[in-house]
Amino acid sequence: MSFKFPKSSEIPTEFSILPIHQKEYLIDGELKVWEGKMISVHSPIFLEESGKPKQLEIGSYPAFGATEALAALASCERAYDGGSGEWPQTSIENRIKAIQKFTNLMLKERDLIIRLLMWEIGKTHKDSAKEFDRTIEYINDTINALKAGDRDSSRFVFEKGILAQIKRAPYGIVLCMGPFNYPLNETFCTLIPAIAMGNTVLFKPAKFGVLLLEPLLKCFKEAFPKGVINTLYGDGASVISPIMESGKIDVFAFIGASTTANIITKKHPRLNRLRSILGLNAKNPAILLEDCDLESAIPEILMGSLTYNGQRCTALKIIFVHEKIADSFIKKYLAALANWKAGMPWEKDVMLTPLPEEGKTKWLTELMDDAIAKGARIQNVGGGEVLESFMFPAVLYPVSKDSRLYHEEQFGPLVPIVPYKDISETIAYVKESNLGQQASIFGRDPKVIGKLTDILVNQVARVNINAQCQRGPDNFPFTGRKDSADGTLSVSDALRAFSMRSLVAAKDDEESKQLFREILETKASSFISTNFIL
Repeated sequence: MSFKFPKSSEIPTEFSILPIHQKEYLIDGELKVWEGKMISVHSPIFLEESGKPKQLEIGSYPAFGATEALAALASCERAYDGGSGEWPQTSIENRIKAIQKFTNLMLKERDLIIRLLMWEIGKTHKDSAKEFDRTIEYINDTINALKAGDRDSSRFVFEKGILAQIKRAPYGIVLCMGPFNYPLNETFCTLIPAIAMGNTVLFKPAKFGVLLLEPLLKCFKEAFPKGVINTLYGDGASVISPIMESGKIDVFAFIGASTTANIITKKHPRLNRLRSILGLNAKNPAILLEDCDLESAIPEILMGSLTYNGQRCTALKIIFVHEKIADSFIKKYLAALANWKAGMPWEKDVMLTPLPEEGKTKWLTELMDDAIAKGARIQNVGGGEVLESFMFPAVLYPVSKDSRLYHEEQFGPLVPIVPYKDISETIAYVKESNLGQQASIFGRDPKVIGKLTDILVNQVARVNINAQCQRGPDNFPFTGRKDSADGTLSVSDALRAFSMRSLVAAKDDEESKQLFREILETKASSFISTNFIL
């Protein structure tokens, strides 16, 4: 394995970073200074010192306890005030202005946030920049969808002797927790629509990817009224448990492991009150039919399985190949993989980088060793070799259904390849799986693909034909079946997820119409209104 960590002198000046010891936190519209215990942040990037790799500490953040968590919750309560607070009563037009102000302030922090993505979670410069820019695009798309919804709901409805106006109203207090692999984009895909619909938010960053949000605290403070956003830091058991046990959380927005989501959700004493919006585990299969075009399929499958070291929920995590083309597929896959460069996130054309999760290479090695013990062989030179936080991808074939890797989501650079004789074997896998996010089919026979699609759409939420699994475009619904998701996220779906349809109704008679006319003319109500945003 040619991979090595750099010396400090080898880091380009434009990508260097100073430690950020984040003592500020946002609560009740104020940036307060934390004087208590801090949690260290170590980069997945080691630096070579005296011939040995040494892990780099790049900062720290507050270790809150129950007291601070409940204080943040109380701030949310005051700001929402049972729906009477300033933010839930603010017009959609004014909410949009606040979000636009935040976006403009956020854009000024672009370079720093991109560098922090690289240093905190090992994401390449190209992908870090893409994540930031896509987040800005998502916010702008959300604003446009919000305007469209406002226009659609500005009219009155007349039905069976009843006149009514139907609009969307906020739920209340939202607990928002994002994932480490997309700590900016995936987090904001729940946080922004939650705010846009008039909710107040308790925001806890992922364990990895905390510091990159530090530059945004002042942006939040300047753009939104006090208490609309409050930040939580520290161990989940210490800060999440007390606020969930309070029973005051109305919406739980979480992207991560299903086991964690289940533990958190069960702590809420009023489950019928709690609305959950969850993006969870996935074990997305690629199914290569006998007639598939390998030349066009290989780039999609390689990117799908190993982009960001396979640390994506939408990654292709198991590859089923018809036995007649298995040898040819593996040969071509390995030839393409050989062109992928391993190195530091700032290096040009780098594709494979260190992993941020502590102990992840050890766990992946255990998963790989189990697959080997059950009959698989490493197909590529250097596959599975580890240097501290870096693991070179291991392409494993043939992976047995008795192995852990066949069933468990690896979320890392392991590529399990399974040969099959009959398509029914792949269908059985999908049906028996407890996960159901997406699947990819590679082939050319319209009858086979059509029939397989009809089966898969009732097992997963998205079927990709001759393409890798993916989330975008953001206007498409993003969800999953079984234990892969609860709720749907897209630009418009997210706005609906963080709000409910609420209506004002009266008898369809002249007295009621006159009353509504007077309310509209005097602008006595922000809800009862025919105004809309152009």
